[in-house]
Amino acid sequence: MFTSFSTALSALGALSTAVDVVGNNLANLNTPGFKASLVSFHDLVTQSLGAGLGETQVGFGVGRPVTLRHFAQGAIQSSPGPLDAAIQGDGFLVVKDKSGALLYTRGGNLQVDKSGNLLTATGQRVQGWTSLGGRVDTNLAIGDIVIPVGTLKAPTATTTFSFDLNLDASATAGPPPTQFSSSIEVYDSLGVSHIVTVTFTKNATSGQWDYAISIPAADVSSPIPPVTGSLNFDANGRLVNPPVTGPMPSITITGLNSGAADMTLTWQLYNNSAPRLTQYSQPSAVSANAQDGSPAAQLIRAGLDTGGRILAQYSDGQQILVGQLAMAAIRNPESLIAAGNNNYLLSARTALPAIGIPGTGGRGTILGGSIEFSTVDIAREFTNLIVLQRGYQANTRVVTTVDELSQETINLKR
Repeated sequence: MFTSFSTALSALGALSTAVDVVGNNLANLNTPGFKASLVSFHDLVTQSLGAGLGETQVGFGVGRPVTLRHFAQGAIQSSPGPLDAAIQGDGFLVVKDKSGALLYTRGGNLQVDKSGNLLTATGQRVQGWTSLGGRVDTNLAIGDIVIPVGTLKAPTATTTFSFDLNLDASATAGPPPTQFSSSIEVYDSLGVSHIVTVTFTKNATSGQWDYAISIPAADVSSPIPPVTGSLNFDANGRLVNPPVTGPMPSITITGLNSGAADMTLTWQLYNNSAPRLTQYSQPSAVSANAQDGSPAAQLIRAGLDTGGRILAQYSDGQQILVGQLAMAAIRNPESLIAAGNNNYLLSARTALPAIGIPGTGGRGTILGGSIEFSTVDIAREFTNLIVLQRGYQANTRVVTTVDELSQETINLKR
């Protein structure tokens, strides 16, 4: 009978621990990426009474409970944070604390410090690959991701331009001859813009148009004569000359007043082998134009794309890849040790993490502009709390009852 004291006390301690676990779960109801824990109870060794043949067995109570963290998928909700990340599937983000130790987390509230380092909400540095010239080499070792905050993107000088247009087949050679012109903005090596104009004039020869490529005389120290030539179309309105295999028309611009380097602009008449110019009996019009240069531009914002790619958006509308998040796959995540701040440490029982790109090697994917919610189920936790409370009350009654029986036993000698 007197072992009932220790039996009940072991139950009170175990149930108290279980209530603490439930309380911790409920406290982290709104913690992004939090994984709820469950308590696993187990009994202590039993004693056999009588002849020792097992007819009567009495246990010694409950052992110290084991907490099990279940890494189930949490609900994913959209987030206003441009760098917020949600993991869909298995895996963890890799972060580094101030001491240089690697930690693992599913908390995706990310931010950038004044130096451009990508951090978690609690200050750990997110690990991955920083791009070099818009290209990420994932064969290299992972490191801190640095976003070029406040930087100016260097200009790119234009080398090619194109027009997708139709020239009216019903136009006449005059007099005066039918003319049509189109202009495009190009950029020199300093990012200064210039206007290049192509003028089309209907030639008396059937299916032929003459062209002249020019640049304003005010842009150069000495006027540059227009580059001229002819375009020939077949009976079906397709461009046949210059041929797709021949040299494309080009204009060389020297002596720019901006002080930029000389430019050679090539007019791309074909999209692979398909002509960009046609001659049909429709009004002459441009449907699209393009050039491969860009001015200097200021970084406006950085955002996380699906797949863990970090894109920087510049004031000219261009987006450039500046980083890639790394993910770690761990075969037995239940063995991880919670280190606080939504982070986990490897334990002696944890398998070696496999680090790579999201969506490969069994790793989950990363959704940008989203957050994974906590897996705490408030209804289940309150149910567990009621059950644990009833168990605690029942075991206190055991202590009270055994105490009363002890008093009655002591009173027998009186």
